[in-house]
Amino acid sequence: MSWQPSNDPVLGDPMSCDALDLVIVPRTRDLGDGFVVRRALPHGRRQMVGPFIFFDHFGPVQFVSGKGMDVRPHPHIGLATVTYLFDGSIMHRDSEGNVQEIAPGAMNLMTAGRGIAHSERTPDAQRASGQQMLGLQSWIALPAGSEEIAPSFQHYGAGDLPMISERDFTARVIAGSAFGITSPVSMVSPWFYTEVTAVAGASVPLDPDHEERAIYVVDGEVEIANERYEGPRLLIFRPGDRITVKALKATRMMFLGGDALEGPRHIWWNFVSSSKDRIEQAKQDWKTGRFAAVPQEHEFIPLPE
Repeated sequence: MSWQPSNDPVLGDPMSCDALDLVIVPRTRDLGDGFVVRRALPHGRRQMVGPFIFFDHFGPVQFVSGKGMDVRPHPHIGLATVTYLFDGSIMHRDSEGNVQEIAPGAMNLMTAGRGIAHSERTPDAQRASGQQMLGLQSWIALPAGSEEIAPSFQHYGAGDLPMISERDFTARVIAGSAFGITSPVSMVSPWFYTEVTAVAGASVPLDPDHEERAIYVVDGEVEIANERYEGPRLLIFRPGDRITVKALKATRMMFLGGDALEGPRHIWWNFVSSSKDRIEQAKQDWKTGRFAAVPQEHEFIPLPE
């Protein structure tokens, strides 16, 4: 998706447990046609959790027949995008020639590296019939030495991703390792991303092995160290502590994080880099048409002024 700066998300309840470093209530924005986005990262007090530098929660939205999402071709450098859906479908097209319908529960990782352009639109069949959409898009900042790798795209269907099913919760490991199982997704730095659904009363452990960790409560309500947090919230934890998350009602949440990068990143529009000069180059490359075109597309998003 395409990013524009906005006001920071607001902070949550300051009376949080000692293990919590920050509680973020995402800032809500309506992008038109009732398409609502909640942005948790980047935040004025926290740029990243592990390599996660951008975290958007979109929907739920109901598109009527003939309407849909139309994110025209736009560029990225220095990051990987993760699109994850709970409901609805998106048609992904990129300048490497990848065309993939994204469905709920699937892992879709587009690594921009030195540069890629892509579009995200509602597929024709769903546009004709109308559809409800709910999902997340995250950006993973690439580590030093990998910011200029070749662009690529990985897709794993929901059935290809490992899951565990306990008596009162299930977990799908989208990337990295959690709950003793590992996703097949290839990564250039250590990070993890897991969908957890829990019934009321369930207790779910958050693995302490990862350097930086957070939980995004999509919907529902949880209790941690006798403090209650209702979704949507991004709960960022201090390293090392063993965390038990108790679901107070039926809850859907994402466990995420990984190793911290070696330094901060500059972010401008859809570009992420450790170098301001590299971002200036990317601006000129997009403005002058030096990014490869997205096949079957005849529009694009201009460089913001």
